[in-house]
Amino acid sequence: MSSPVIVLVGPMGVGKSTVGQLLAERLGVGYRDTDEDIVAGEGRSIADIFVDEGEDAFRAIEKRAVRTALTGHDGVLALGGGAILDADTRALLAGQRVVYLSMDVEEAVRRTGLGVARPLLAVNPRKQWRELMEARRHLYEEVATAVVPTDGRTPEEVAEAALDALELKEA
Repeated sequence: MSSPVIVLVGPMGVGKSTVGQLLAERLGVGYRDTDEDIVAGEGRSIADIFVDEGEDAFRAIEKRAVRTALTGHDGVLALGGGAILDADTRALLAGQRVVYLSMDVEEAVRRTGLGVARPLLAVNPRKQWRELMEARRHLYEEVATAVVPTDGRTPEEVAEAALDALELKEA
């Protein structure tokens, strides 16, 4: 059984995929994204799963995908924005190197394109993002080994800050 070198958590649109790929490249390891695992496994988009089956069904699928990835991937792993809502998932993250990538609401709105393909931000993106973050921020912080703000930083700068925060050396 293996475990990731780094696990990235944070809200939708924060750049987990982009930063994760940069980190994997710099560390000379593989990259994996549980949202991509879900889409590949289910054969449809996350938005379609939300619409067709609802959030509870999606969260059950996500929980299984996260558990599989946490126990079978030894590179950089990015989790979906809501993965930390599950208590079992948070327990699995204990002892992992977890980086919470944070951003403020204005940055979130700019990056997420006001809800395009984001089912949880479809109606009033700014208000809904604030509400999501109020509900989730403490959970991100609870599981995090390090918090890396992304506002005003390039993905390369965020990756460097994550490596510095975890005191990891590039390959």
